[in-house]
Amino acid sequence: MHDLTGFQRDLLYTIAGQDEPHGLAVKEELEEYYESEIHHGRLYPNLDTLVEKGLVEKGQLDRRTNYYDLTRRGRREIDARREWESQYVDV
Repeated sequence: MHDLTGFQRDLLYTIAGQDEPHGLAVKEELEEYYESEIHHGRLYPNLDTLVEKGLVEKGQLDRRTNYYDLTRRGRREIDARREWESQYVDV
């Protein structure tokens, strides 16, 4: 996960917190968090990067709508990141 941007990590966490969200659902969650509009030209290339890295899988709900889900590797990466963070942040 060390080679991901902050935005890509946020995408990963957002996908992990939903049940196979479609791109628009991920976009809406991040817009609420960032309090600004997320453009498609930023969202979808970053989702594709996560797919290429094997952290997220992309499936098709219908001809126009894809869904996203974490792979086992994606879950392991989040777990490892949280473990690393817990060394420095006591919540």
